[in-house]
Amino acid sequence: MKKIFAALLSPFLLSPIVASQASAGDFRHPPAVVEKKVIVEKTVVRPHWKKGYRVTANDRRRFSDVHDYRRYRLAPPPHGYRWVRADHDFLLIGVTSGVISSVIAGR
Repeated sequence: MKKIFAALLSPFLLSPIVASQASAGDFRHPPAVVEKKVIVEKTVVRPHWKKGYRVTANDRRRFSDVHDYRRYRLAPPPHGYRWVRADHDFLLIGVTSGVISSVIAGR
């Protein structure tokens, strides 16, 4: 009788121990690590054009010529110079030298 009673009672006595070990097993694992991606956008620094600065050939390729300078209320360029548009600024540069003679902020 004692053996039958012990066999019937053993699952009830062992269940808290098994449950505590199962829950303790959850705490033994390291916590989940969440990695965060940070995206940094590079800002394009606009060059500040100054009088006397020599414009490189690479910069000159991306400038657009201003043929209708009167539309933008610019003076006619002297012989050997031309008006170009760099971003929102107007530059009067020498055709052969690439030296900036005048800078007018974009209007």
